[in-house]
Amino acid sequence: MRTKSAIVAGLVAAAALATAVPATAAPSHDAPRRNCPQLDKNLPWAGDNRARLQKMIDERGTCSGKNGPRPVAAFDWDNTVVKNDITDATLAWALKHDKILQPRSWKDTSAWLTPAADKALTKACGTAVRPGRPLPTSKNTACADEIFEIREKSKTMAGADAFAGDWNHRRTVPAYAWIPQLFAGHTPAALTSIAKQARAEQLAAPVGAEQTVGTHTLAGYVRYYDQQKDLIRTLKAAGFDVYIVSASSEPIAEAWSGGVGLDAKHTIGIRSITKHGRLTTAIKGCGGVETGRGDALPYMDGKRCMINQEIFKIKGAKAWQQQDFRHRIALGAGDADTDVTFVNDATGAHVAINRNKSELMCRAYDDVDGRWVANPMFIDPMPRKSGTYPCATTGATAEDGSKIPVRRADGSVIPDQVDKAF
Repeated sequence: MRTKSAIVAGLVAAAALATAVPATAAPSHDAPRRNCPQLDKNLPWAGDNRARLQKMIDERGTCSGKNGPRPVAAFDWDNTVVKNDITDATLAWALKHDKILQPRSWKDTSAWLTPAADKALTKACGTAVRPGRPLPTSKNTACADEIFEIREKSKTMAGADAFAGDWNHRRTVPAYAWIPQLFAGHTPAALTSIAKQARAEQLAAPVGAEQTVGTHTLAGYVRYYDQQKDLIRTLKAAGFDVYIVSASSEPIAEAWSGGVGLDAKHTIGIRSITKHGRLTTAIKGCGGVETGRGDALPYMDGKRCMINQEIFKIKGAKAWQQQDFRHRIALGAGDADTDVTFVNDATGAHVAINRNKSELMCRAYDDVDGRWVANPMFIDPMPRKSGTYPCATTGATAEDGSKIPVRRADGSVIPDQVDKAF
């Protein structure tokens, strides 16, 4: 039996031992914990890209042990999360199944549509079908051709400009706005249903398949990238709030985003105004830009605006500006210059899927903050770009559409860059 003095001595010794343990021996709240959500090591990424993304997830996600708002990740959709273009796929399916409704006048579909385009569409599609009724585009090759040529090239089949006027080239492009405007008269649910049927067709087609619309040949398949599905899964498991920000019509994007576990709330696209439950040609604005003809799409700087307004709840003109660290996304992923602004805003990782788009790849290869992750497309990657990206001269697009140098935040010009991720 221990004496009272022995018990006291033992307690004193224990206390001394406790005070002798260095403070660093206690578990750090900033140290990654065990069993952190991991990216699938069986899915190939270029170089050390997987490890770099995993490091960012560990640093910014729940494994960091840090408290605070959930970090946000934002992904473009077409050729970023999937191979090929879901808007092209949806329009192609709609044309092959007579889902475009005759407008009262083609000029009504876009404020920027030229008289030449109005005339070409009216001639090709005819006036026999009453407004609001389906056009027989599955049989009328000329009508399908004019619609798809304007979508693809902003030109008529005769080569005339399809759109004209003034717009901010870093906020919108009329041909992008024109797709949801073409579906005016449908309900949002009907457009989602059309997109889902196109999705089923595209996923069932073999990789490499092509399809014909009118006389146009285009990709006939779409595939989810396994690496991006895995990245989104891992980000969500690590506590990130993950969004899709696409220049597709939002009902079309919603038909696809569930395939990576994202719901309508986390799917941001072109938002058409509805009237009596049906889509109209009016498009919701952003950052104080009025609702109407589509002057502010989730396109280039418009994607930043939509992220700031819809995710971080920043209103008015301030939504067009880069925000402080706490009000910016942790990860941004894109494949084109249409994505460059929001991807550049990311504070943890800028994922650039290489499709040889100058402004995006100039920033990726300049890698000013050491957090750019450039990766070839996961399916059928593009060959190495010959020569260099013209970063120092014409790599970026100005608001008036002219080509200008790509500049860093401090105003310095990025030198021309050699392609490395191919």
